[in-house]
Amino acid sequence: MATALLEIVDLGDGEIVLQRAEDDSQPLLRIQFSDEARDYLMDNGLEVAKVMIQAGMQAAAAISEKDSSSDGGGQLRTVH
Repeated sequence: MATALLEIVDLGDGEIVLQRAEDDSQPLLRIQFSDEARDYLMDNGLEVAKVMIQAGMQAAAAISEKDSSSDGGGQLRTVH
């Protein structure tokens, strides 16, 4: 499988997207901060989005690793 180069782009309207670099396809991920959240973050929305994306990728890798090492017993996951 080829490795895709990804980029995080701040669209300037409170929305930050994760997309393939040099590709016009739809973003892979959209993070939308409300006006209130942007005020609270004090222009640090891009940094917060980067951390959110990194945490999501790490969680997905951990879940994938756990699923591949289990017997596939169809366990349900609960998010609180």
